[in-house]
Amino acid sequence: MAYRNNLSTQISMDDSFERLTERQKKVVLKSWAKDFADYVFPSINSDAFRVLYSNSNASRPSVPANYIIGAMIIKELLGLTDDETVDMIQVDVRAQYALHSTSLEEQPISDLTFSRFRERLYNYEMETGIDLLKEEMNHLSDVFCRYLNINRRVKRMDSLMVAMHAKSMGRLEILYTTVEKCIKLLTKENVVIPDEMKHYLDNDDLNEVIYYAKGEDIEPRLIKVIREAEETKKLMEEKGFDDTTEYKLLIRVIKEQSENGKPRNKKYIHSDSLQNPNDPDATYRRKAGKDHKGYVGNGVEAIGEEGASQIVDFDYEQNIHSDKSFCEKYLENNTEETMIADDAYGSADLQKKAEEKNINLVTTSLVGKEPEKEMAGFELNEEGTAVIKCPAGKTPEKSTYETSNGMIRVKMSLHDCGQCPLKDKCHAQMQKKSAIVMVSEKMVMRAKYLIKLGTEEYRELSRKRNAIEGIMSVLRRRYHIDDIPVFGLKRSKQFFTMKIGAFNVAKLLKHIGEVKELAALGA
Repeated sequence: MAYRNNLSTQISMDDSFERLTERQKKVVLKSWAKDFADYVFPSINSDAFRVLYSNSNASRPSVPANYIIGAMIIKELLGLTDDETVDMIQVDVRAQYALHSTSLEEQPISDLTFSRFRERLYNYEMETGIDLLKEEMNHLSDVFCRYLNINRRVKRMDSLMVAMHAKSMGRLEILYTTVEKCIKLLTKENVVIPDEMKHYLDNDDLNEVIYYAKGEDIEPRLIKVIREAEETKKLMEEKGFDDTTEYKLLIRVIKEQSENGKPRNKKYIHSDSLQNPNDPDATYRRKAGKDHKGYVGNGVEAIGEEGASQIVDFDYEQNIHSDKSFCEKYLENNTEETMIADDAYGSADLQKKAEEKNINLVTTSLVGKEPEKEMAGFELNEEGTAVIKCPAGKTPEKSTYETSNGMIRVKMSLHDCGQCPLKDKCHAQMQKKSAIVMVSEKMVMRAKYLIKLGTEEYRELSRKRNAIEGIMSVLRRRYHIDDIPVFGLKRSKQFFTMKIGAFNVAKLLKHIGEVKELAALGA
């Protein structure tokens, strides 16, 4: 399929919109479609997707990429399915106006347009590691920030759990379903299945094994399915099926769920173990007292004036990916700004990295036990391995750095420490001839940060963080982030990406509408 730009980027005078009555035109022009057509659609960088298509003029022309991206944004804005979006675009002049396609005789969209486009994006990312869809949503947010006059110097960050589309399974069902997939594959390929394994071909067998099993029966049933998994593994190896996806999942689940032919103790089953054979990328995580199976999204929002904001960066990973890891990755690629986040994003190491990048990393509190504020008075060398002066301004007799734990053993004058009012805050240990204080660079940094948190400036910045939790709630309630209808990390990420894009478009359109209302009032 050959690449094609949108041939109808301007509204012509003889298109279907012009044939509407004046009353009908007013309905369109007062709707979201007018601002979408004026601000959003022209901003889509269609050329960025040229690499997905053939350069041959002999190939059939593609649906213009900006048309598809615009339609996918509209889909998420209105909470529609793929089929509902196709039907609406075919008959709704507002959608056609928004996509600059009212002059076309027929809308260039079908029930396969979105799925084929996503498949091209998926294959391209698998081959190159480049996520074109994310790059485009970031490009649009840059454009919208200029429209909204957001300088991007103050940002806030938060994450949210995203449920996997596949059903939640217990370990017995995970084992059973994995073996079942293998048996059905072998049967499809005309491999003779042993009689004792044919029960996997019975549609009622799953209920018999899984749902009718009483608590006391689980252990022997687990052992039985594990034995059958091992037999299936041998059969697939003998018949040359050891390069199939089903075989690889079988090997994985045997390793994760069993040990020496018996069920592995639950406490030794890792959180990245298989949660459902239909969604092998999904992982398990317990957060805030709740169990989550699936993925985690992370968003970075730039804050402007009068409530204007845009999600200017985002990420999507297996849900075992920590907030600190998201923060560390972000710090590597940014500089000279203020970043507001909750305490899960903070640590002494990240604070140090942030300072090196001239980033003011503001977290709402410190994780773990708070240090004594007086510890901030220790002056260390540049390497953080020796104490130059204590909080009272005294010079140590000796400093010894312990590489095993990063602590500095500081030997102070017994006289100086004995008379010092800060000795209890420093936890000085009085000995016969000297005093010993244990300190580390992390302790000093945490104490300095604790002091900053007490300032009015930091309290005000911390209060600004709360608004991003509302964004995560909107993504869940309005954009149905837990109802992504596909399996796998990269495929579900495409839907997450479009929901982020739709959120940004909604913020832009809302702001433009408010500006128009103020202008109409003469403000």
